[in-house]
Amino acid sequence: MNRPAFDLSAAAGTIRAWLTEADRVLVTAGAGLSAAAGYDYGDEDRFRELFPALHRAGLRSRYMVGVPLPPALLWGYWAVHIDDIRFSDAPNPLYRRLRALVGDKDHWVMTSNVDGLFARSGFAPDRIFTPQGDYGRYQCATPCTPTTWDSRPLVARLLAAYDPATGAVTDPDALPRCPNCGGEAEINVRTGPGFVDTPYLPAARRLQDWLGTAPADTRLLVLEFGAGFSTPGVIRWPGEHLTRRFPRARLVRVNPTHPGTPAELADRALPVPVDAHRLLDALAAPHPAPNPTPF
Repeated sequence: MNRPAFDLSAAAGTIRAWLTEADRVLVTAGAGLSAAAGYDYGDEDRFRELFPALHRAGLRSRYMVGVPLPPALLWGYWAVHIDDIRFSDAPNPLYRRLRALVGDKDHWVMTSNVDGLFARSGFAPDRIFTPQGDYGRYQCATPCTPTTWDSRPLVARLLAAYDPATGAVTDPDALPRCPNCGGEAEINVRTGPGFVDTPYLPAARRLQDWLGTAPADTRLLVLEFGAGFSTPGVIRWPGEHLTRRFPRARLVRVNPTHPGTPAELADRALPVPVDAHRLLDALAAPHPAPNPTPF
């Protein structure tokens, strides 16, 4: 049996109405949102452009967790990658459009992305929770301390000693060490049990307070973008849990490959099988005033 074709215009109308009626909005996002914004970790052409030496060695994408590389190559990769995706001061157009969509609604952001694009594009930094870390910090690999450090000076030092022809950092003294114990250092992102989450705990507590003080009948709208099944316990499942917890909550799941929503949420969840660009285009299109829909 063929499923009915997805009606993007109708979905956009529903989202407009739900957003108008919402008391609070929680924007949640995974890698798919940044991919739609131009930072696709699976883009082989961009990988070849940025990392020609690694491409010649047989690597094809930025999904390199677990790939064994000598320190000079590993830190050459990190320096170029982080400089490309994290330290541009320019806001991202897609994220700016999302910020405009939320408008003056009482809102928070929770994202598994570590690229800083929400804060660089108009979302209040003190209302963004990034449980997976931030490319803008680095830590001791042991770790010997819960302290983390700004990675911008580190990246600048690495790039000054980086050879694009070989993909390596040519000066061993430029390779990072822990400022506290002198041991190995690593970027402060969650890749194992040694992850230092200290910088993100204050935001986690503020988000918990924001949710915990909301009345039971709060009309919470969870707007989820690009969160699949790589780490569903970070973004995807918590959004579903919150929708169940608040009887008048609603969930919009924007995902071109994994848009499915739990059957028990029925008419309180809307699967949108397109990327963020297409949805925001549809939301920007001229439309009649929405009819209120009962919670």
